[in-house]
Amino acid sequence: MEVFNNTTKIVKDDLVQVIAPGSRVSIAAACFSIYAYQELKRQLSNIDSLRFIFTSPTFIAEKFPKEKREFYIPRLHRERSLYGTEYEVKLRNELTQKAIARECADWIRSKVTFKSNVTQESMGGFLNVQSKEQQLTYMPLNGFTTVDIGCERGSNVYNMVNKFEAPFSNEYVRLFESIWNDKARLQDVTDEVIEYISAVYQENPAELIYFMTLNNIFSEFLEDISEDILPNEATGFKSSQIWNKLYNFQKDAALAIINKLEQYNGCILADSVGLGKTYTALAVIKYYENRNKNVLVLCPKKLKDNWMTFRGNLINNPLAQDRLRYDILFHTDLSRERGESAIGLPLDLINWGNYDLVVIDESHNFRNGGAVSGEDNEKENRYLKLLNKVIRPGVKTKVLMISATPVNNRFYDLRNQLALAYEGQSQLLDEKLNTRMDIDTIFRQAQKTYNAWSEQPPEQRTTESLLKKLDFDFFEVLDSVTIARSRKHIIRYYDTTEIGSFPERNPPISLHPKLTTLNDAINYAQIYEQLMLLNMSLYTPTNYILDSKLAKYIDQDSERSQSLSQSGREEGIRRLMSINLLKRMESSVHSFRLTIQRIYEQINNILALIESFRSGSQAVVNDISDFGDIDLDDQNLDIFNVGKKYRIDLRDMDYLSWQRDLQADAEILELLLLMVDDITPHYDYKLNQLLEVIENKINHPLNPGNQKILIFTAFSDTAEYLYENVSSFIKEKFHINCALITGSIDGRTTIPKFPADMNTILTCFSPLAKEKALIKPNLHHEIDILIATDCISEGQNLQDCDYCINYDIHWNPVRIIQRFGRIDRIGSRNAVIQLVNFWPDLELDDYINLKSRVEARMRISVMTSTGDDDYINQDENGDLFYRRQQLEKLQNEVVDLENMTTGISIMDLGLNEFRLDLLAYIKEHPHLDRMPFGIHTVVKGEKPGVIFVLKNINQSINIKNQNRLHPFYMVYVGEDGEVICNHLEPKATLDIMRLYSRGKNEPDQEACQKFNRVTQDGRRMERVSTLLQQTIASVISVKEESDLDSFFGNGETTFLTGSISGLDDFELICFMVVIGC
Repeated sequence: MEVFNNTTKIVKDDLVQVIAPGSRVSIAAACFSIYAYQELKRQLSNIDSLRFIFTSPTFIAEKFPKEKREFYIPRLHRERSLYGTEYEVKLRNELTQKAIARECADWIRSKVTFKSNVTQESMGGFLNVQSKEQQLTYMPLNGFTTVDIGCERGSNVYNMVNKFEAPFSNEYVRLFESIWNDKARLQDVTDEVIEYISAVYQENPAELIYFMTLNNIFSEFLEDISEDILPNEATGFKSSQIWNKLYNFQKDAALAIINKLEQYNGCILADSVGLGKTYTALAVIKYYENRNKNVLVLCPKKLKDNWMTFRGNLINNPLAQDRLRYDILFHTDLSRERGESAIGLPLDLINWGNYDLVVIDESHNFRNGGAVSGEDNEKENRYLKLLNKVIRPGVKTKVLMISATPVNNRFYDLRNQLALAYEGQSQLLDEKLNTRMDIDTIFRQAQKTYNAWSEQPPEQRTTESLLKKLDFDFFEVLDSVTIARSRKHIIRYYDTTEIGSFPERNPPISLHPKLTTLNDAINYAQIYEQLMLLNMSLYTPTNYILDSKLAKYIDQDSERSQSLSQSGREEGIRRLMSINLLKRMESSVHSFRLTIQRIYEQINNILALIESFRSGSQAVVNDISDFGDIDLDDQNLDIFNVGKKYRIDLRDMDYLSWQRDLQADAEILELLLLMVDDITPHYDYKLNQLLEVIENKINHPLNPGNQKILIFTAFSDTAEYLYENVSSFIKEKFHINCALITGSIDGRTTIPKFPADMNTILTCFSPLAKEKALIKPNLHHEIDILIATDCISEGQNLQDCDYCINYDIHWNPVRIIQRFGRIDRIGSRNAVIQLVNFWPDLELDDYINLKSRVEARMRISVMTSTGDDDYINQDENGDLFYRRQQLEKLQNEVVDLENMTTGISIMDLGLNEFRLDLLAYIKEHPHLDRMPFGIHTVVKGEKPGVIFVLKNINQSINIKNQNRLHPFYMVYVGEDGEVICNHLEPKATLDIMRLYSRGKNEPDQEACQKFNRVTQDGRRMERVSTLLQQTIASVISVKEESDLDSFFGNGETTFLTGSISGLDDFELICFMVVIGC
């Protein structure tokens, strides 16, 4: 007997001596490794035969489902040992396994038979060598690996092996023979082993490597998944009309939303403008309605018709077959106690607590939040009412929020929206999230990080630097509850051949018309100066109540609960009306004239009342209720609904002071009226320039035969003014039809006896996008010019049109992008599209300064009664440099919403779509987890290099939890060794892998042959191996930088926690070789 300690005296050296040509080798062991074969290749190639028994069930048909992990995982481990155990990682990382596996498979085919134990009876491991000269046995032998034969150090304290000669070995030879021939205990698995090893050296499709990567990264996600949180296809929602109208990227979003709603109770859909968020949400609604759930849609009043269309049993409803039945309420209905909703529901009788799903369109209107709890009898703001009436009571309510701008520079905005999903009780979400910190702490730290980042010099203030500073938990939250894809993302990572692409955008045309062609007429700057002198005291009568009489009028309850007092309401209205005047001036002379005329008459009525009182009559001042046509974001309309209507006795007022202030305003308004009265349509320079633009477009269409033009304005007064003048002009000159949609009055068209409802007009204006042939086949009219307010600036697909005109520039740049999004949509049949913007006749700096002066003077105090912050938010708009950048961009280029912000976009953070990719793939390919590690694919791409997918096997490593995929590390390294995407950018790397593998379910033979020529079929992998070492070096280098940052920074240090020494710390899962196109 001889003893091998496998350190100073190893089994491999002895086997080299004793395995002679013609020997017969018999092995009983738990696993077999191609690297053990590689060590003894010369000797094993000349033997007569080798018989191998797997001592535990391996490569046999599954008797236990995968869920029985105590059986499945160890067996998977044994099978994977074929191409190297966890202690042979270093050998696998040399990347020569492809060549070794090919040689080993050829050898097995000619020399080896494998059998597996099919019972649960345990067998010990040993190795017999039989030759003409001798008969030897080595035991115990756990496996036939480089560790067991002494070439590599394993994890055992000792690894002793005994060698027996005859006659002792004769017993082991007889034992092996008796087991080998026992058909009840063993099953031949040779073909399965060859097939498994062949997978290592065969050419692999890119799709397989992509999904293998996902399978490893998201293995825990797959284990935790349950049918409860996946869309239940048995509901039949995939056979619905809405589902079959969705594009592939919209279907992905709908499935992801359902998954998030089931798992986290809430989701924010923040896809870019023009990607059809409304249809995506309708698919989700259909899913829940099929499950007999009650759905409530909360939308701004201006978007009423968008949602009304799809629920009515009407011939112009393109989804009539789906019989959608959701309720519709306006955001402002939450501030009302009685009256009827849009669909005729009495507000005081609605069963608020019986909604299973609430869909909030433009949820950013709730982003400023408010208190999540309140005292008894406190007047609830809109936010609190939604929580207390709809979400908290009754059935469990899920919340889907739709927003084009869920995050600006205040991360609390996002948190406030999410709070609706977890009922304002953060622990409800904390329990479901895989985060170290609670959600309030996460957002507080993220805001702190952002604030510090925003104070850095511009050259250092990059998105990349911000992403590196934000904590892993922040990304985890966003990934869990948001879906956001940009136009670029859809074009790059989805197959859009069936859909079509986005049209090309021409640079915007920026026009700066003066007010009038009249000589010596007033200009914009002069009007602005006059407006700045107005005190608008018409709207603030309570400011003039005598101190001794205040108790008669002040709302004590509101004051105690810090709610909006009557004077606060008036102040809000005064400032909003002042801003409204400026906006109307920018819109049109006609709109401005109507407004100052209305205010002038109201002031004169009050002055007449005061004169009457001074003459001895009794007089009472009533609340002003006619505010005219107002363009305010929906969240601010509440200011006109809160507070009590009042009646103030003039005897209780300092009416002389009020009279003096009113007279001052009346004189300014009278002067302004005189100044603009002469500017009739004939002398309206802006209107006439619009007619020139329209004429030029019709005579020189951008796309052959397309005469369509969409004209937007903020005010219905302006829209009606334009319709009166434009419709007659184009009808007379070009014999084409024009229509008007304002949302406040019935539509109008130049077509006699035409049903001028909004949907019919839009269907005739955009017949292809609105499927006119299907829903209105007998309507043969076509409308080419559409004039509209912002009631159609969202949620409408009007992509038949290729020309959009902003007759006035909205103060919120988002609105401009949303307007253009009606025609700038994926799948457009137009090759190019055009945006035309009408700006005031001012230099950009003057324009910005004027706006800033107005905003500074008209700052609205926080309106706590509505739960909304400043109408003009200091944080968002106070930075003049930022405003100038935004407006300059809009003048010179058409920008996407995500590019309008200098802060962070959530477009590039989520990983959920990859999880859903994997779920769909695994249904068709359930054995993905049996793929050998270390395999690769070859693809053609823009940036030659290699994408390595590694698993860290040093448990103490993770850089301050910044690698969200730990222990997996993905690095895309260029062929020159430069890192293209480091391991802290997993989303970017996965996006690239997804792009390169899309539709590639077969290997690219041309690319593979090119790579194989260079590497001699995998035998010469030094260059790729060098890149792997550089990849691991890059991980170490990023870690060291992070360590130093944390050591010298304020936060928790990672300087002394865990170190990566190099190659041995990582296991190569797979890699994707990218060669030049």
